Amino acid sequence: MKTGRPAKMERTGFGERVRAAREAAGLTQQQVAEQLGITQPSYALWERHPVALKPEQIANLAKILGGRVEELVNPTPPPNRRGGPAGKLRRVFERASDLPRAQQQHILKILEPFVAQHANGHAKAD
Repeated sequence: MKTGRPAKMERTGFGERVRAAREAAGLTQQQVAEQLGITQPSYALWERHPVALKPEQIANLAKILGGRVEELVNPTPPPNRRGGPAGKLRRVFERASDLPRAQQQHILKILEPFVAQHANGHAKAD
């Protein structure tokens, strides 16, 4: 679900990666700005315009968004470690990440307990 007013200009690559990471984390611009100790309009500039951020600002932003600095500053994703095309599960996750946040939350309510139960080979036999 899109909120706010339509943009008058394209986002920078960095801004687009930051916006995508923020939305994937389920956070609003206001929530991220508060955690950074800045105003929402100031943070909005980070997503929309070319900005020169200090390394500690980028590190703090990555921490808030639950990612790595490299994911925010690197214009190309790292290659698939296994080689070849992405697996079916990865493709499903990528499609799910395009769903509205409320629908993503429903998926997480089912998936997180399942993964936690089956992680590290501690799954009970069915």
